[in-house]
Amino acid sequence: MSAVAVVTGANRGIGWHTAQQLALLGYQVVLTARSAAAAERAAAQLREQGGRAWPFELDVRDSVGAARLAAWLGNHLGRVDLLINNAGVFLDDAVSLLDLDDATLHTTLNTNLLGPIYLCRALVPMMLAQNYGRIVNLSSGYGALNDMGPNIAAYRISKAGLNALTAVLAAELTGTNVKVNSVCPGWVRTDMGGPKANRDPAEAAADVVWAATLDDDGPSGAFLRYRERIPW
Repeated sequence: MSAVAVVTGANRGIGWHTAQQLALLGYQVVLTARSAAAAERAAAQLREQGGRAWPFELDVRDSVGAARLAAWLGNHLGRVDLLINNAGVFLDDAVSLLDLDDATLHTTLNTNLLGPIYLCRALVPMMLAQNYGRIVNLSSGYGALNDMGPNIAAYRISKAGLNALTAVLAAELTGTNVKVNSVCPGWVRTDMGGPKANRDPAEAAADVVWAATLDDDGPSGAFLRYRERIPW
């Protein structure tokens, strides 16, 4: 059976292009989105292009949903090889930490940090069972401690925490053929990045796909941008 990739937030932007490129490589792709209709539309587009794609309604903030996804994968596809933790929010641009409201803080941390934790907890055991897996956490330079600045506190902290997840999980997976890395895609023309960004989403997705398909000698526990290591 062909390898299986799970891409969260796959109905648009970098997530959609990542799913598309993985499908072209022959992966069976599970596209998740918070809306069942959005997930189905994205999967249908891939099927129209000849890809093998399945939609899955998932709110990454829900740990029960992550467990439900793991059960569905086990029952329907029998495996999972790649996990792309792409789903994310950016809600506090230019907002001071002192002015940050609870709702924005909780939504950001639950989506950008706790969601990937839930999914790793649910899917890594399936990867370990076959001694193969690749996890890519979509991070940001805003999460780099060596370049931390003012404002955007919820987003910055969520991505710094995501990088910590990468480092901790990679350490726990030492000696296995399951690799986990953080990827900063750069400034990308998406709904989040805006129209003035200098990178095309398909170009950014190609870097994500590269990290998701590393050979056995590839890095694990790294923070990557443009396929090179960058400081934490």
